[in-house]
Amino acid sequence: ILVKRDTAKRYFSVLRERIVVSSIDAAYMLNDRCGYIKISKFGAETNEDFQQQLQKLQKQGMKSLVLDLRDNGGGYLSAATGLADEFLKDKELIVYTEGLHEPRTDYFASSKGGFEQGKLVVLIDENSASASEIVAGAVQDLERGTIIGRRSFGKGLVQEQFDFGDGSALNLTIARYYTASGRSIQKSYKKGNDAYYGEVSERLKNGELASNGRNLSDTLFDKKKTFTTRSGKLLYGGGGIMPDIYISVDTSGNTNAFYALSAKGVLNDLVFNNLIKANPKFNSTDEIVKNFRLSGQDIEKIMQMASDRNMKTTEKQIELSRREIETRIKSLFARYYFGDEGYYRALNSGDQAIARSLEVLK
Repeated sequence: ILVKRDTAKRYFSVLRERIVVSSIDAAYMLNDRCGYIKISKFGAETNEDFQQQLQKLQKQGMKSLVLDLRDNGGGYLSAATGLADEFLKDKELIVYTEGLHEPRTDYFASSKGGFEQGKLVVLIDENSASASEIVAGAVQDLERGTIIGRRSFGKGLVQEQFDFGDGSALNLTIARYYTASGRSIQKSYKKGNDAYYGEVSERLKNGELASNGRNLSDTLFDKKKTFTTRSGKLLYGGGGIMPDIYISVDTSGNTNAFYALSAKGVLNDLVFNNLIKANPKFNSTDEIVKNFRLSGQDIEKIMQMASDRNMKTTEKQIELSRREIETRIKSLFARYYFGDEGYYRALNSGDQAIARSLEVLK
């Protein structure tokens, strides 16, 4: 393969091999007693990967856990039930599936859970879907832990694949997921496919993502049937999982300019082509978080790079998002030196949901 670095070109010979990729994005200690595990997808090996990281953190003294399922769009049902089993006691109902022509199938926890006793927080947001919602719903219904974040996506459909002789296949929806209390997490399809998938972006327009979450359950869920947790707390179904503690989006800094700078690769290029060369090597993620600051020169460089990509950004927009830009750059620095764990350590350093989780776990 031919690789271009800046203006230099170099050939590499690569032997293709099987690469095992962990489902766990990061696992580290937030403090001397609380661990943090980030999972962005549910794959065939998620449960085994989780067990390895859990044991590693327990050896470091972990007594409580923050499980981050934000932006996790789901995956295998077996991976979701396997992960939920790590927290729940023997024979507790995790989830069940049922359809018009599909009989009810129950999924129960076993006696093999690796974290059935410690305090637990599960983080979710509007991009947490399917398998993530199964885990969050089980933890909430059985009052095993606290759900923190924003209302989840609302995808609770079971699909089965039917293979045809010509190599094509059909994915047919045959049932729905139901949490232990009997609530469906699937939001309505009544307004059509586009409305279903566009509903998350509507949350920003109608103010839901910036709200405190107190009035959402009164307007967004089907009130014809209510559900209760183990101790009798009222729950609604049919619109995703509503967290126990709502964390709104900070809309002041998350501007269109910030998203565009990230999407167009401006911040990546700034870090790898300019800042790494201009800054001394950092010895730890904490050092990056504490010491790195964007300079006026850096802001000018961002403006120039944005202009070169035909992006219309103003200095005022950049200034509004300065904190978010600085945090993202710190995270990219940390990934360069310390991998994905460093990236999430830096990204989470000012995270409201993480801070609220630590308060709850006290």
